[in-house]
Amino acid sequence: MKKFPFTLILFALILQLNAQKKNESFRINIRKTNLPIKIDGIADDEAWEGTDVAKDFFMVTPMDTDKATDKSEIRMTYDDTNIYLIATFYNSVPGSYFVESLRRDFSFNKNDNFLLFLDPFNNQTTGFTFGSNAAGAQWDGTMFAGGSVDLNWDSKWISEVTQDGEKWVFEMALPFKSIRYEDGVKEWGINFSRLHLASSEKSSWTPIPRQFPTASLAYTGVLVWDEAPPTPRFNFSLIPYALGQTTYDLDGNTDYETKVGGDVKISLSSSLNLDLTINP
Repeated sequence: MKKFPFTLILFALILQLNAQKKNESFRINIRKTNLPIKIDGIADDEAWEGTDVAKDFFMVTPMDTDKATDKSEIRMTYDDTNIYLIATFYNSVPGSYFVESLRRDFSFNKNDNFLLFLDPFNNQTTGFTFGSNAAGAQWDGTMFAGGSVDLNWDSKWISEVTQDGEKWVFEMALPFKSIRYEDGVKEWGINFSRLHLASSEKSSWTPIPRQFPTASLAYTGVLVWDEAPPTPRFNFSLIPYALGQTTYDLDGNTDYETKVGGDVKISLSSSLNLDLTINP
C-alpha cells in the first residue's frame, strides 16, 4: 500500500512526458514587419534583417544520425495580410538541379524541392503544406492523420525562385485568408524539409527518424508569434463555369445546349468549411 502513491506519481510523469511534443525545443520566432517585401526570390529586402534563422538541418535520408551536408537557411516574417518566408539552399555537390516537371503538385521524389509544413492548431494531426521545386513549380495541400497530404486542395499564394550554381532561393507570401487557424493562438507547429537529389539527401529542420516522412506533424518544431496573428475573417470563394455544346445529326439538324453552374466554398469557422455545388 505504501508503494501505491509513488506508482501513481510515476505513471502521471510518464503520461506527461509522452504528451510533450518531441521537438518542443526547436523554436523559431516570427516578428511583424511594417516594411515592404517584394516576392522576387532575392533576399535583399530590409524586412529580412534581424529575423530568426532556422538552419543546421538534420539529415533524414540516407542516414538519420548526423547533420545535413547541404546547408539550408529559412527566415520568416509577417504583416497584417501575409506570412512571408524566404529559404536559401546551398549545394555541397555542384551541378544542375533535378526538375522533373513544372506542373503544380509535382512528384516529391523526382525534384529538388523545399516543403513547409504548418500545424496552426498545434494538434499534430491536421495542417497545411506549401513548397516549390528548384524551378519554381508550386506545391500545396491539406494535411490529415498526422502526416498524410491531400494535394487536391489548391490555395492562393505567390512565390518566386532564383538559382545559380551555388544555391537556389525560394520566396513566398501566404495570405492569412488562405489558411485556417485558431484566433489568439501564438504558437503553431512548423517544420521545413529539403530534398537534394544530387547528394541523395533529404533533410529537416527538426530531427526525424528516417522511417518517418518529413511531413510527420508529430516531429514539428514551434513557430512563436510575437503577437497573435490577425483574427480570421469570413472567407468565401466562387468558382463558376459555363459549358457550350453543339450537336449535328445525319439529317442536318443542329442542336445547341448551354450549361452554367459552379462551386461555392464558405469558411464557417477556423475548422469548418461549407461546400456548395450549383448545377454540377
